[in-house]
Amino acid sequence: MMPQAGQIIQGRGGLYTVRDEQGQEYVLRAKNKFRRAGLTPLVGDRVMFSPGHLEEHGWLEDILPRTSQSVRPPVANITQMMITLAPEPMPDLLLADKLLVFARMQGIKPLLVVNKADLDPGLHQDLIKAYQQAQVDVIAASSVTADGLEALRKAMAGHLNCFAGQSGVGKSTLITALTGVALETGEVSLKIRRGKQTTRHVSLLEQDGFQVLDTPGFSLLDLPEDMEPEHLRDYYPEFVSLQAGCRFEVCLHDKEPGCAIQEGAFNGRLDPNRLARYRVLLGLQKEKWSKRYA
Repeated sequence: MMPQAGQIIQGRGGLYTVRDEQGQEYVLRAKNKFRRAGLTPLVGDRVMFSPGHLEEHGWLEDILPRTSQSVRPPVANITQMMITLAPEPMPDLLLADKLLVFARMQGIKPLLVVNKADLDPGLHQDLIKAYQQAQVDVIAASSVTADGLEALRKAMAGHLNCFAGQSGVGKSTLITALTGVALETGEVSLKIRRGKQTTRHVSLLEQDGFQVLDTPGFSLLDLPEDMEPEHLRDYYPEFVSLQAGCRFEVCLHDKEPGCAIQEGAFNGRLDPNRLARYRVLLGLQKEKWSKRYA
């Protein structure tokens, strides 16, 4: 029997659920050749597989080339990242910027989503202003009032989407509102105003022409240790048009004299807080780079 094409939609305990092109689902095991090659099948992978017979599990035969890959959480072939923020808990814009860098490194389209927008309509406008030069759209939504959900569905069409961001911003609640699939959700801790992580496993959901991953872990994302600090600036679109004016050809936009990016932050051509957060990430990357052989 010739292998069939499908996509991994869930993986637990060494078993992988694969959905074929007709929507039929199969539970499969991975052949030992993947382990020998140091290759782990991931949710989102396009694969070739052989179905089982009666009660027997079938087999994953091959993993097709990936367009993107994340180690934590372990997912593949994401094409759009919905970086989610909310008035509560307090927006972690450093994490949002880190996620933007990760998405652009992987060739993933980023989108900023402001959930719980009914609690503070001003946050949406603040983020539009802060990121207007960063070439990323900002959509306001509310799973409570349903405002913005149709705009989100339209933006998600044709993509394998993932929602990323800190715990407690309502990622699972948004996915439920968008797909009708009830997911486990967590409340924001009233004591520390921080979300509780609830999603434990990665699952791929499909609804009305779009796919979305229900996945934990992006709140723990770190940038690659092997990325040279000088390359961080390449993932900030608002820097590209200005940095030709820097005094030094290789300007890290940190403390160098004659830095056109610093001047742009002073004169309002880019958001000064985003530059400040870039410098925090640059410092962290410099530290990781200096310890890469330790």
